[in-house]
Amino acid sequence: MTWIPLLLADRSPSLRRLVLKELLGRSDDDPEVMELEELIMKDPLVDSLLEKQNSDGSWKNIDIGGTETKERVRPTSFALQRLGYIGLPLDHPAIESGVEYIFSLQRTDGSWGIPQTYDGSSLDGGVYTMVPLQTSIPLLGIAASGHATDKRAEMAYDWLIDQRLDDGAWPTGKVGDVLGYRAGYRRMPHSDWACRTNTTLALTALAHHPSRRTSPQAKHALNLLLGRETRDRKTVGLNVARLIGFEQHRGHFTYHARFDPGLILDLSWRIGADRNDERVRDLVSWFEVQQGPYGLWEYQPRPEATRWVTFDIVRSLSRIDDEKDWVSQTPKTPFSAYPKRRKRF
Repeated sequence: MTWIPLLLADRSPSLRRLVLKELLGRSDDDPEVMELEELIMKDPLVDSLLEKQNSDGSWKNIDIGGTETKERVRPTSFALQRLGYIGLPLDHPAIESGVEYIFSLQRTDGSWGIPQTYDGSSLDGGVYTMVPLQTSIPLLGIAASGHATDKRAEMAYDWLIDQRLDDGAWPTGKVGDVLGYRAGYRRMPHSDWACRTNTTLALTALAHHPSRRTSPQAKHALNLLLGRETRDRKTVGLNVARLIGFEQHRGHFTYHARFDPGLILDLSWRIGADRNDERVRDLVSWFEVQQGPYGLWEYQPRPEATRWVTFDIVRSLSRIDDEKDWVSQTPKTPFSAYPKRRKRF
C-alpha cells in the first residue's frame, strides 16, 4: 500500500484526517486525528470557502476561476458538498446557515425553482416547467452536509421520486406534459427518454440519504447507469476535483457531459452494488489496472488533485463487498452517444 505515506504527506490536514479515519480506521479520540481536527479550519480548502460565505448563509462564488452565477442556490449547494466531503460536522455554523438558506427558497411542494439560466429555454415554443436537477442540486448540498433526514429534505426527496420516468430514470425535464429534448451524449441504455445528467444528480442525492440510498428507486437508477459500458480514463476523478475546488462547476444539462467512472464506483458502494455483478467486477478490475506505479491514480487534467482522487478511489474499492443482497438482471450494454443509423436504401 504505497499510497499511505504519499497521502499522509499531503499538506492538507483535511485529507490526512480522512485517510486516518476512513482508510486506516483511526477513531475520533486518536491523538493524531484530534490534532488534525484543530487544523482543519486553517486548511485553505475550508478557510477560503468560509470567507466567501455571505451573511445570509449563501455563497455566490466558490469556483477557482471566479465564475459567478445569477442565483445562489447552486454555489451554496456546491459549497456544502465540499464541507460535507471534508468532514465538517453537520452542526457547524457555516453548514447550518447554508442549509437554512437553501431551505428558505424551497417551494411548498418540496421542490426549488428552475435556475435562472433556464429562463427562456424553449421546447416547441414552451418553457420548461419541470427539470429534476432544479431540486436534486440543492438537495445534494443539504444531504452531503448531513441534513438528509430533515423533514423538509424528505419532502424534496418525495418530489424527486415523483418525477421519475416509468423505466426508473429521470428525464431532461418537461414543458407541461411534454418530455424535453435529450442530447446524444446524455443518452442512457435501456431508456428512451432518460437524461444521464439528471439521473446521476438525482441518484447522488439519494446516495447520501441513510435509508433511501438502498431503496428500490436508487438501485434501479444505478442499474441503468452501470449499463453504460464506457471507460473514460481522462475524466477519472472529475467529480472529486470539482468537490475540492480543482475544477469549476460548469453546466446544467451538461454538468455530467464528461463521464467519471470514479463517481460510478462511489455510487456503487454507497447504494450497495457488489462484485457479483459482472459490471461492477469489471469496473473494479479496470481501476486496479489504472493504478500508477506509486499506488496513485493520477487525475490527468490537474495532477495536483491526484491524492484526493486516490483517497476517494481507495475508499470506494475498500467498501465494495464481494457479496451483498445486490441483484441485477441488466446486461452489459455497448454504448455510443451518437450511434450510426443504418441507411434505408
